[in-house]
Amino acid sequence: MDSGKEGEAPAATTSPESRRTRSNGKGKGIADAAPPSATVVSTKATPLPRAGWKKGVAILDFILRLGAIGSALGAAAIMGNSEQILPFFTQFFQFHAQWDDFPMFQFFVFANGAAGGFLILSLPFSIVCIVRPFAVGPRLLLVILDILMMALVMAAASAAAAVVYLAHNGSQDANWIAICQQFTDFCQVTSEAMVASFVAAFFLICLIVVSSVALKRD
Repeated sequence: MDSGKEGEAPAATTSPESRRTRSNGKGKGIADAAPPSATVVSTKATPLPRAGWKKGVAILDFILRLGAIGSALGAAAIMGNSEQILPFFTQFFQFHAQWDDFPMFQFFVFANGAAGGFLILSLPFSIVCIVRPFAVGPRLLLVILDILMMALVMAAASAAAAVVYLAHNGSQDANWIAICQQFTDFCQVTSEAMVASFVAAFFLICLIVVSSVALKRD
């Protein structure tokens, strides 16, 4: 009996060295195993490329639209209030000059008023471009409409400039006299409206350039 117990004791008892060897072997096997694929994925956020300058361009677009609105509506308002009545008159004639006496000035008021209304309606689209700098649809729509409004305002300003020039200088070949020698206030107001309209056209040209740059891909 004693010899049997003595023979079983060594089988049941394990030395510390053998335990260390097993643990070392197990640890080595875990260390040698390939790491899972999930640990390779980077959790670092990747910022969008060049998003800052596109947002800055969109903010510049909004500011330019405000300037164009003021210039276009200001030109229409100034021209719409241009009127002068000379202090002398005859029994049959009264010397009176008003903007609606000239068809070109009527077109001028309509064109600048329409451009100002369009620019006001385009402000929400400009805000969308600020919130979403990479949106292509609203930006492309603004470019197309800006080109149309620029052509309309430029045509109106050019037509008004021709009339203002004739009013100041006249035409000897056509026997047209210069009326600005008598209607000084009327000619001054129409000239101011013409300058404001050209300023609005300049703002629209800048808007077209800015929108075209914003449409450029990174």
